[in-house]
Amino acid sequence: MIVKKLYQKQDIRLNYYEIKNNLQPLILIHAQGVDAISFESVWGQLSKIYHIYSVDCYGHGESSHNAKQYNVEDISKAIICFIEDVVKEKVFLLGHSSGGLIAAYIASNTKLCSYLVLEDPPFFSSQGERRKSTFNYFDLSTVCHNFINQSESKDFVLYYFSNQYAWNLFPEKSRERVKSKMIGMAGRYRRRHPDKNLKVLFWPKAALSSYEGMNNYDPLFGENFYNDNFHCGIPHEEILSNITCKTIFMKAQTNISENGILMAALSEDDVKTVSELISDCNIVRFDCGHGIHIEKPKEFIKCLAKLQ
Repeated sequence: MIVKKLYQKQDIRLNYYEIKNNLQPLILIHAQGVDAISFESVWGQLSKIYHIYSVDCYGHGESSHNAKQYNVEDISKAIICFIEDVVKEKVFLLGHSSGGLIAAYIASNTKLCSYLVLEDPPFFSSQGERRKSTFNYFDLSTVCHNFINQSESKDFVLYYFSNQYAWNLFPEKSRERVKSKMIGMAGRYRRRHPDKNLKVLFWPKAALSSYEGMNNYDPLFGENFYNDNFHCGIPHEEILSNITCKTIFMKAQTNISENGILMAALSEDDVKTVSELISDCNIVRFDCGHGIHIEKPKEFIKCLAKLQ
């Protein structure tokens, strides 16, 4: 049975979901733009082999929305306190995308993680000047930046849908016609259901998963990826080289657009560097997009089951 709970301590406020049992604790840290519920489709199966804790990061869900805390250090320190005060034992730690950056920081700076699972996190590619050649920069980061610096639209979900980079992937001849029609449908859905996750007829299911939790996402979080403040100036090489626990790196497909944009979390060279920096790292590849636990749930669960 899933139970929604709140952890508070001084300036820490973390909303989380727990499936309690006597099994190995597994903490799930979600990607940017969604929330803890993004793992809901695999909670049931995972709870057969793990004691599940699924946490909302700062700026997401019902956790603290304080822009000063939207960085890898503050979020990690909050989760470290959570482990110490709530879980009270060593954990398996899984982070998806930006959640993987957080999970790696925790494993690098504490002895609280006995097994680290990194689900396609953007090491190296999201940091410094390289971030400006990635899908995330052209998509979510830039849309967040532009939304913050305008006053016409108040609905970030609709604004993101209308301005996402994905429109550039449609055939040029039909792009504007399809875009106008789809945005119209999205607008009507938002007016009827402002508190629900966005649904648009004919929009791919995997793509719509990125809107699950976006109602409670603070665009100022994305601004910190746009201006490179999320990482607190800590090189990813430093974080990875300090990880001593066993690590699984789940790698999704790697795609690079014709104009050189990395349409993935990280490149093949980046993955090679990750495996060299982490002392005990096993790379597991998945033939799918960035949301491995959404697109390949059976393979995802099978991979985690092998860790026991």
